[in-house]
Amino acid sequence: MANRFKIITLGCKVNQCESESLERQLAERGERPTGQDEAADLCIINTCTVTAKAASQSRQAVRRAIRDNPDAQIVVTGCHAQTDPEAFEKINGVNQVVGYRAKGHLPEMLRPSSTGIVDRDVLDGRFSPLVIGVGNDRTRPFLKIQDGCDAFCTYCIVPYARGRSRSMPLKMVLANLMELKASGYHETVLTGIHLGAYGQDQVPPVGLNALLGKIEASRAPDRIRLSSIEPCELTDGLIDQVAGNEMFCRHFHIPLQSGDDGILSRMRRPYTAGFFKERVLKIIERMPDAAIGIDTLVGFPGETAQAFENTLAMIDDLPVAYLHVFPFSARPGTPAAHYPDQVSPEVVKVRCQRMRTLGLQKRSGFYRRHLDRTLTVLIENRRDRITGWLKGVTSNYVAVQVDGDDALMNRLVRVRINRVDEENRVTATVVDTGSG
Repeated sequence: MANRFKIITLGCKVNQCESESLERQLAERGERPTGQDEAADLCIINTCTVTAKAASQSRQAVRRAIRDNPDAQIVVTGCHAQTDPEAFEKINGVNQVVGYRAKGHLPEMLRPSSTGIVDRDVLDGRFSPLVIGVGNDRTRPFLKIQDGCDAFCTYCIVPYARGRSRSMPLKMVLANLMELKASGYHETVLTGIHLGAYGQDQVPPVGLNALLGKIEASRAPDRIRLSSIEPCELTDGLIDQVAGNEMFCRHFHIPLQSGDDGILSRMRRPYTAGFFKERVLKIIERMPDAAIGIDTLVGFPGETAQAFENTLAMIDDLPVAYLHVFPFSARPGTPAAHYPDQVSPEVVKVRCQRMRTLGLQKRSGFYRRHLDRTLTVLIENRRDRITGWLKGVTSNYVAVQVDGDDALMNRLVRVRINRVDEENRVTATVVDTGSG
């Protein structure tokens, strides 16, 4: 009888991509995935360490997995396992800790549950390609084409967890996209830790622009979406390239972190608030319907009331579609953890709430601009858990629900937006079912 396994994933889209790859490898070995509420024989926890809170949540997830799966082999991997394996060695019930570089080969490394081995590895400069995680119920799979980061922002542990920037060879990217299209996917999300640095480590350097040009000329899936991209890498050429071909989604997720130049400098972010604003306006000039999402980091050491107001006012003034709001969390091993002028948790909480309220207003305004418009939506393979309706997303990241049958799943359909409710739920009517 096949072993039952489950993978618990914390953190970013790259972690999700890597977990999906692990799931496929295990399934191809004859292992059987279980639901998250079922007991498993093998439980893998893919951890995150981007903040102190994320690291704490990772340790909690491991302890919960041990409690909920008393007979399982417990394997811990991911960024927190790389930066602090000792934290998991101390937890009674953990059988194996696998460092970052070996994560992609984890199925080959599984030991009997009685060994208690900790596998330590050293990060190197090679890109570790993943087995593509096809076959799950995700409609828009992630393809990790870049890993690591050379930026060393003062609040960020990621370069220490994942190493220097490195990229998937261009030919491999194209081959993977072909495989995804052949498997029936209509959209792929290109992801990485520092996506805009794609190809700079290769000889000769390639660059994200060149990659998109090759994708445009290939028989890739119908839609290509970029995950988070840094403001300095949003060149005029890249913006024009996305604007010039509808296969590239009109969606940009851009980390701002702060709209105050003094805080940006302390964060070691290589741009000013003015530069960020100019890039956003350039995108909207070329693509007025583009969705622009922003990351903000609230409560960074030294963030005065005025610095916060500068950030809030800047975002309020920009035509953005949504915000991701993160409270600053001092991460041991980063310079910012030791900075003076730490902001009190009570103040951070209040500021985060104000920022999230602005984010809801921005999302509502962006969605309502689309009322009575006809858009193309990729319908997902799962219905909404609350309404039971089909759900999907447009090229410019409007989350839409429609009343229809399962035959529309994993299809690009045309819909007319007819309602945005008080909870920012967007409903639409199907006007053309497309060709599937």
